[in-house]
Amino acid sequence: MTAAQLLKQNKSKDIAIIEPASTHYYQPAWTLVGAGTYDYEKTGKPMAEVMPNGAKWIKDKATAFDPENNSVSTATSGNITYDYLVVAPGLAYDFSLVPGLGDEIDKGVVCSNYTDPKHTWDVVKNFKGGTALFTQPATPIKCGGAPQKIMYLAESHWSKSNTRSKTDVVFATAGTVIFGVKEIAKTLMEVVDRKDINLRFNHKLVEVDAENQIAWYELTKDISAGGCVVMSGDDNGKHLDKTFQYNYKDVQVTVKDGRYGIHYDMMHTAPPSIAPDFVRKSNLVNETGWLDVHKHTMQHNTYSNIFGLGDVAGLPTAKTGAAIRKQVPILVDNIGLLIQYNKIGKKSYNGYSSCPLVTDYGKMVLAEFDYDNNFTPDPKLKQMFISDSSKEHWRLWMLKKYGLPYLYWNKMLKGKDV
Repeated sequence: MTAAQLLKQNKSKDIAIIEPASTHYYQPAWTLVGAGTYDYEKTGKPMAEVMPNGAKWIKDKATAFDPENNSVSTATSGNITYDYLVVAPGLAYDFSLVPGLGDEIDKGVVCSNYTDPKHTWDVVKNFKGGTALFTQPATPIKCGGAPQKIMYLAESHWSKSNTRSKTDVVFATAGTVIFGVKEIAKTLMEVVDRKDINLRFNHKLVEVDAENQIAWYELTKDISAGGCVVMSGDDNGKHLDKTFQYNYKDVQVTVKDGRYGIHYDMMHTAPPSIAPDFVRKSNLVNETGWLDVHKHTMQHNTYSNIFGLGDVAGLPTAKTGAAIRKQVPILVDNIGLLIQYNKIGKKSYNGYSSCPLVTDYGKMVLAEFDYDNNFTPDPKLKQMFISDSSKEHWRLWMLKKYGLPYLYWNKMLKGKDV
């Protein structure tokens, strides 16, 4: 998208894209693939088809940066120099952050739409009942709402297939609320109540014991989700050093060595995520290991000819494709002004991000928000006869399933305003 807009701007002489993959995936649709309502094959296109005409494709992996000499090292193409650099490699998965998860992901009853949505659908449709655990790591992840979207869809599928009455649906998250935007959180809590989902806040996933099918958590607060179990009190939690088991709403819980284990019969999670290794080990990152860019201009805070956007950027907003839609035009404008006048412009990125929260087959809520978690719905939604996108609507479902993929392939990737 950035390259396509730079080409339209016509201020850059040469534009190259370092990209090792042969296939480009529209990953937001993987939620729907995991729920059996979207064809996985339709989520990918050959990378050659989405490369903008006029940009040179260097089919290689970036391996290191040398910003002092304006150079990027690659696996096989040597060092590539630049006048301006845009860093947008997305994020990487680090399963070592949750021991046991990497060995079991996409196998048996452990699934993830992030890595293999087809396996997720196999797990969902073959599930016969028990504890269905939906969880996520404490790291930033792509689309923070995705781990709960598949939960709502799976619950609907089980309701239609007579499995729901034999199932306890649990959502365990390190967060303290279901969603950070209060208007959206209100609707989602109504969905949770309607679907009788067992919420567990303040649960940091730290290990997966696949043999015994237990997900182990550290509690980040004294009281587990919903106030269901007091985990510490007058003894300051000393009883957590003991091992004991109990059931809560038919969910088997084990307490051992200060950890809180939830037994599962199927589990969906997002992988723990970090910046790619070659970014994290460079001097381009901030103290949290993400690309150190200015949150309003997308310009690197140390090197003025480097910019960054997307999931790798250390910005205090959600990592979504919708965020990129707003980031790219500002970044492109700034590079054009640097080339022409040696200064950046006054356009400012306000932290806009968006999460299409599918709550059922045929229903969706659209969370649009800024750095301050203000609810900022697009005025154009009224053209779709949607007066309040914080409420469930079938038209928003149609936008998710048909409209957004079309806009992505035919507008965003071609550098057109969306």
